Amino acid sequence: MSFLDILLIIVSSTGLFHGIVFALYLCFFKKKKVVANYILGLILVFMAFRIGKSVMLNFGGDLEPLFIFAGLAFLLVIGPLLRWYVLAMTRPNFKLHKSYYLELVPFVFIFILSFFINKNWFDTNNKQVIILFGSVLIFIYLHLAFYIFSSGRIVYNLKKKNKNSVQTKSQISIIAWLNAVIIGFIVIWVSYFLNIIDDTVPYITGPIVYSIAIYFLSYKAFQFKVTDIDGDVFKLNDKTALFNKISKLVIDKKLYLETDLSLSSVSKLIGKTTQTTSEVINQYAKQNFNDFINYHRIQDAKKLLLDVNSTNFTISSIAFDIGFSSLSSFNSAFKKFENTTPSSYRNTGSV
Repeated sequence: MSFLDILLIIVSSTGLFHGIVFALYLCFFKKKKVVANYILGLILVFMAFRIGKSVMLNFGGDLEPLFIFAGLAFLLVIGPLLRWYVLAMTRPNFKLHKSYYLELVPFVFIFILSFFINKNWFDTNNKQVIILFGSVLIFIYLHLAFYIFSSGRIVYNLKKKNKNSVQTKSQISIIAWLNAVIIGFIVIWVSYFLNIIDDTVPYITGPIVYSIAIYFLSYKAFQFKVTDIDGDVFKLNDKTALFNKISKLVIDKKLYLETDLSLSSVSKLIGKTTQTTSEVINQYAKQNFNDFINYHRIQDAKKLLLDVNSTNFTISSIAFDIGFSSLSSFNSAFKKFENTTPSSYRNTGSV
């Protein structure tokens, strides 16, 4: 065995062992016991079996079909586990419903089938066997691709849903973490898939890519502290729901364009006291009521000032159109948020 082979074995195996150690930490040594950590631990364990099979096949010569098919079968359980993990990290009070276990039927079928595969089938170069094996292989990789896409879609929909909502630090961390996980799985999937289509990349590339990905994701997991949180951080408390209600009224329905809009009028619309409304805006918008309203007015003003169809509009008319009662208050608010005057902003944008 050459020095390069030894080096490749070490590199490809370190990620495998690191994944197992990380899984043990999540399942047995982590003080906070959450379903998400157990699912992630299972993903790492099954990935370790899958990567281990690849390393042995690449450096250990011929393997029994049992090990080859069993290793491939693990991909059929990793996909559902990935989706469950994403759900556990994005949904409050997540529980594994009995219906979820039906997603493991393909894994159980292929895994049991692997015990009946005879090595002689492949030695005879039987065309039907080759077609069957190729079909199963393609199904397995498309199955995993489907679950990666499905998991990514869950994260995308969550981001879209919370786009106009104020997010906590924990919520932002989970979304960033799950994006990294999805990207990591895509890279690993591509490295393996390219290998099965006419050996586009060396077979050992998969384990090496996995090793790099697992170290990177482990670093990100501790950076975002995601092993201490789960989907419960997306629970809507009363104040969050109230601020979302205020935002829909003020921003989505453009109430900020009304000149006579006041803290009192908004409070009446949502059925709360002015004190409660003010506190919620201060907490979630990090602004007082006047700044919260004026900020959105200024965003409209910026668009109008640079719009070629609005060049004939005076700055005064724009100020009144977006809800300001005087030019001086508009100029003051504009300078506060943009650190320049409306006329300077228009002149700079037209250059």
